[in-house]
Amino acid sequence: MAEEIKDKKIDAVKVEEKETKEKTETKDIKVEEKKVEKKKEEVKVKDVAIANAYSLKISAKYSVYICKVIKHKTPENAIKRLMEAATGKRAIPMSGREVAHQKGKGISGGKFPKNACNDIATVIKQLKANADNLGIENPVITIAQANKASMPFRSGGRRGKRTHIHLEARDKSKLMEPKK
Repeated sequence: MAEEIKDKKIDAVKVEEKETKEKTETKDIKVEEKKVEKKKEEVKVKDVAIANAYSLKISAKYSVYICKVIKHKTPENAIKRLMEAATGKRAIPMSGREVAHQKGKGISGGKFPKNACNDIATVIKQLKANADNLGIENPVITIAQANKASMPFRSGGRRGKRTHIHLEARDKSKLMEPKK
């Protein structure tokens, strides 16, 4: 009798093992299906990539002229152009302001705003990363705006300078298509 009870216990354990194996197999299949579905959802294709920077410690006047220079350029070319200005090789043209003439063809007046170029280059790098993440293949900067931010008080009653930057990039091929 003791042997029969042991045999029944062993059989019961074997049956439970079979059931647990079947359950784990179904769980594994469900998990794999969920992973495949998530991969499909990750690819988001949007028309516009946006990058904003708030209260940068740069001149709003310089930022306006820098935004004019980088507009309608790819992020790579814009960064390259700003690094040339930051190193002193190529000036940022500032027509309409009384600044000294600089070397170069067709530049009446310009400056080399190093801090502003470096800060705006970091925002352009963020814009490029956002465009890559959203699936924009050939991004081109379409909107580049610089606005004055609120100016904090400094010692002696002076006010500090602050600037907001807003950049948008769109796909170059979609810009070339005629509107219907």
